[in-house]
Amino acid sequence: MNPNERLSLITRNLEEVVTLDELKAKLETGSQLKGYIGFEPSGLFHIGWLIWAQKMKDLIGAGIKMNLLEATWHAWINDKLGGDLQLIKDAGKYAVDVLETFGVDISKVDVVDAETLVNDKDYWKLVIKISKNTSLARMKRAMTIMGRKSEEAEIDTSKLIYPAMQVADIYYMDLDIALGGTDQRKAHMLARDLSEKMGTKKVISLHTPLLVGLQGGERMTVSGDEEDYMASIKMSKSKPENAIFINDSPDAVESKIMAAYCPRGIVENNPILQINKFIIFPRFNSLKIEREQKYGGDIELTKYEELQMLFVEGKLHPMDLKKATARKLNEIIEPMRQRLNSRTDLQDIVNRITKNITR
Repeated sequence: MNPNERLSLITRNLEEVVTLDELKAKLETGSQLKGYIGFEPSGLFHIGWLIWAQKMKDLIGAGIKMNLLEATWHAWINDKLGGDLQLIKDAGKYAVDVLETFGVDISKVDVVDAETLVNDKDYWKLVIKISKNTSLARMKRAMTIMGRKSEEAEIDTSKLIYPAMQVADIYYMDLDIALGGTDQRKAHMLARDLSEKMGTKKVISLHTPLLVGLQGGERMTVSGDEEDYMASIKMSKSKPENAIFINDSPDAVESKIMAAYCPRGIVENNPILQINKFIIFPRFNSLKIEREQKYGGDIELTKYEELQMLFVEGKLHPMDLKKATARKLNEIIEPMRQRLNSRTDLQDIVNRITKNITR
């Protein structure tokens, strides 16, 4: 690939690049770039994670050397899975297996457990130095990267360590690119702002959109933090009725899709359209709508923009779109579902996660 082709692949379907000029300049050098994404092993794998998984595939395809951080200690601090560190670690292994089945070439990825980082005193030296150069107010504001409000810093002191750890992850691994959802923006901006004081490179930040939950969301009509608002309506493991998990049965996926928010002609915060834009079309580049002849007959759409235009113009009924979406989404999920069903060790992890969440 030439630099323009790599740039196009890296930036497709992103919400934001900070900054595009820096990314272009890095690609022009032709040098090997190092990127990462970190994830909290905190529950069952839902389809919202497929957005950043697809972007990982894009970055690997563009020649970026990717690191995948199993943020086990971060999940422990964030009280995930009841604070059971062993279950958190097992959940991380399960997630990596799902990513591989999705098509992420793990042989080209450095999978890093946070345990490796925290066992090095130089890592903690970075955490302390970052903390000394960050005000308490800003550290509390950055807690939204954990899915928490700033006032929840009062729960226990460890919550204040989390943002500094995430910035330390970036510096410790000497990264050129940090990938994450828009809910991770505050940590990435903190890393960029402190880079000169810390004597590190200024990391380029790639932000994927957050998949809205199946219940959708109303337009934000009052003043407030857009990042916090989007984080509040995103698909989340903590709201199982509002999410689709890769271990859901085909019937369950179809039932959830058919019940999802998808008002006629409305694009904003429409989960069905987002599933098509960010998950289905990057994988298949097409969607077949099957319908009776009296309603226009079958139609094959090869660009998401065509789909959205027909929907906005009222030429595509939400029920027809939902049926096609459920069919194609199940096609994507099926290999991952089969993998889970064929492995007793993975089934055991899923069962333990489910029991923990239920309890």
